[in-house]
Amino acid sequence: MRLKLTRPLVFFDLETTGLNIGSDRIVELSCHKLYPDGSSESRTWRINPEMHIPEATTAVHGISDEDVRDCPVFAQIAADVVRLIEGCDLAGYNSNNFDIPLLAEELLRANQDFDLKKHRFIDAFVIFQKKEPRNLTAAYRFYCGQDLQNAHTASADTEATCEVLLAQLERYQDLPDSVDKLAEYTTFHHNADLAGRIGYDSSGQEVFNFGKYKGQRLRDVLQRDTGYYGWLMQSDFPQYTKNVITRVFIDLKRKR
Repeated sequence: MRLKLTRPLVFFDLETTGLNIGSDRIVELSCHKLYPDGSSESRTWRINPEMHIPEATTAVHGISDEDVRDCPVFAQIAADVVRLIEGCDLAGYNSNNFDIPLLAEELLRANQDFDLKKHRFIDAFVIFQKKEPRNLTAAYRFYCGQDLQNAHTASADTEATCEVLLAQLERYQDLPDSVDKLAEYTTFHHNADLAGRIGYDSSGQEVFNFGKYKGQRLRDVLQRDTGYYGWLMQSDFPQYTKNVITRVFIDLKRKR
């Protein structure tokens, strides 16, 4: 295996009620934990999202309200999830844009800490976009020479993503083999939050990536327009984004 690990790498995939990071919920979570010695273990949870799963969504992943009616809610398994990923780096397929932000939201709702700085993130989709732009099924066929069975089930997609990444490393010898470098390679933008609403300027200060204050520093905006903070907290932004903004807001108050 060309991938050099200094600590475990957890490949994971979510099946959800929809695509809204701030309001949709997880219905299935599957993890494949790869250890530095090459050994691995897998775990899959079915989860009651405490909301209706739209029929159009069920048509994609095959999970209905009835399938998860008697399953635990996320808060009941959150501590187990945290223990599984603690001290690990994370990998997935399009995970930087969707799975990681949504997982962070669920953990925050369950009063479990998710610190962006404790993990490095590898997104096999970004490698695929840069090298052979297509979807996971095509990636699996291209890199692994097989048709992906049971696509859009969390366990199948997770195992396929692991195989795709390892095959990508073998195929592209110019790819780095350390998690540090792979995480850097698969990150398009460096943001302060997971949803990409808050970025950094050239001096490392948080700036808004959206709205009427786009490109302006959070500190400057929140100092002169304190009402904007209240509006942000009442709006439908992901909780992780709100936490980043709140940290800046509290820091400003302490320095007054």
